[in-house]
Amino acid sequence: MRRRVASLAAALRERGVDLMMIGAPFDVRYMTGFTGSNGLAVLAAQDSGPHRFLTDFRYDTQSAEQVPDLFTREIVTVDLLEAAVRGLEPRANGAEVGKLGYDDSATTVKQHKRLRELLPEGWELVGCAGVVAALREVKDDGELARIRAAAELADEALREVLEGGLAGRSERDVAIELELRMRRLGAEGPSFPSIVASGAHSALPHAEPRAVEIPKDTLVTIDWGALLDGYCSDCTRTFASGSLTEDARDIYELVLRAHEAALAAVAPGLSGREIDAVARSIIEAADHGEHFGHGLGHGVGLEVHEAPRISRTAGKQAVRIANVITIEPGVYLPGRFGVRIEDLVIVRENGGESLSSLPKELTEIA
Repeated sequence: MRRRVASLAAALRERGVDLMMIGAPFDVRYMTGFTGSNGLAVLAAQDSGPHRFLTDFRYDTQSAEQVPDLFTREIVTVDLLEAAVRGLEPRANGAEVGKLGYDDSATTVKQHKRLRELLPEGWELVGCAGVVAALREVKDDGELARIRAAAELADEALREVLEGGLAGRSERDVAIELELRMRRLGAEGPSFPSIVASGAHSALPHAEPRAVEIPKDTLVTIDWGALLDGYCSDCTRTFASGSLTEDARDIYELVLRAHEAALAAVAPGLSGREIDAVARSIIEAADHGEHFGHGLGHGVGLEVHEAPRISRTAGKQAVRIANVITIEPGVYLPGRFGVRIEDLVIVRENGGESLSSLPKELTEIA
């Protein structure tokens, strides 16, 4: 936590900001360790602080246990934003203007207006969107261990579910059992609502499980993840519930080739756009570019979707060592079927390390 605070302080100094207000729950958790639903941190550009943490009486005991002593902990009875701004001393006439950073990507118009009204004389608001997100992109060893454990738990849960087969069970029942098994194995819950989609329904990238039996001799896409110790996993596998048509097998092999090529291409220094292009070029060469409409992947950590983006619309920013990203190409033929194969990957110095242990070769689960 001290390293994170020091890194943020350095970023604020580079921007010429005196203090930064952090209120987004996942950012608050990352910077302070607090897991409650109502907390706000004000961090100084100097390593020595003062750094403040504010919450209400419901979280007095919890915050005392979770928030380290480098923060001055304040239990307030008014709105957290109001209490935080009250703690700013007005600048004397002639003094240099104080600069308060805030996340302008997560602040509503109403909150911004209220903040300006409350701000003492001599203080200026400075947008600092992405400052904490940039720190969160690069995982430390403890975060990587938690994400790895979440991935292992999720894989084990699906293995257990698949022992009961797929054909004849409803998509919804499979999804419910999968989420229940993850909880029984120790997960706090799924990291997102599980997707189980069979036949033509699998052509919907974000299909919702239905109370419809999975038929034999079709493709079944399962996209799932576990939330463990605050960190997420994310994986997708597509299975056969019996014999498949030749074109279904061809599409599966196409997606697998695209997946393996992109996975092999992962390396620090490449942009998300460049990695996406590796998989996309293979799918486009097979005349299915229009059937791969989403990005190749995204970052994973405290949230299941976070920076960096791995897509054709991503910027030029390169992926970095210790980023955790997904590689998930897909081809979706409306009214027929869809295939998606996804691994959770750590960016290492010499390439990508997959955390997803389930086989990727087409597997029949009757």
